[in-house]
Amino acid sequence: MHVVAQISDMHIRPEGQRAFRDVDTARYLTRAVEHLAGLDPRPAAVLATGDLVESGTVEEYRRLRRLLAPLPMPVYLVPGNHDSRDALRAVFADHGYLPPRGFVQYVVDDGPLRLVGLDTSVPGHARGRLCPERLKWVDERLREAPDRPTLVFMHHPPFLTGIAAMDALGLDEAEAFGAVVARHPQVEAVICGHLHRPIHLRWRGTVVTTAPGPAHQVALDLRPAGGLALVLEPPAVLLHVWRPGVGLVTHTSYIGDFGPPHVVSPPGAPEA
Repeated sequence: MHVVAQISDMHIRPEGQRAFRDVDTARYLTRAVEHLAGLDPRPAAVLATGDLVESGTVEEYRRLRRLLAPLPMPVYLVPGNHDSRDALRAVFADHGYLPPRGFVQYVVDDGPLRLVGLDTSVPGHARGRLCPERLKWVDERLREAPDRPTLVFMHHPPFLTGIAAMDALGLDEAEAFGAVVARHPQVEAVICGHLHRPIHLRWRGTVVTTAPGPAHQVALDLRPAGGLALVLEPPAVLLHVWRPGVGLVTHTSYIGDFGPPHVVSPPGAPEA
């Protein structure tokens, strides 16, 4: 069994500041890091799918780095619409997987599940984009290993969710990206952030999943003209579990103290 965790949309602010006036995102991230570090089995890696900080400043990335430091496993970062490629690279310069220039996208190829990180960010814009250059890059990377089960991770989801205010901030070239994915059946899933909600869709021969936030969530408003609001529903991360012969199974792991488990049958006990 191979477990990869996903955390998204941390929106870290400078010391002493909160996101969206009221949300202490650093405190919530501290809880999420403790949660991830305490999991059994421990994830092999953590994928951080964008909006890592709020304003893309070096100060924010330095604080993010301090908050992530207790994690004992590798952390792989891709940018979202709140991020800055240059500041991210400057602060995490020792993360050898980060390319020195251009789009922040790369392949991690040292586990049973191949990881392909994509950069959907457009400086100065909330919408995402996969331009011809990025589409060509991901197509080439997928063609390199057609027999390796692969997980693609990025910030903007390539589908309309029904949450109108967030769909307006979606991904350009989503259909072109879908055509690329459809050519590569080894893609077990495409996992994204941006939505601050766990959402799932069967799409182009695979599954697309968006992650909840480790702090605030986007309110679920499915009205055609619905607005954008935040809600402090329970924070969570996703756990993507790969097993040969089974494939990829995704679990939502909620962060918080919900009391001890009520044991129905202890481990190893025969079924009733």
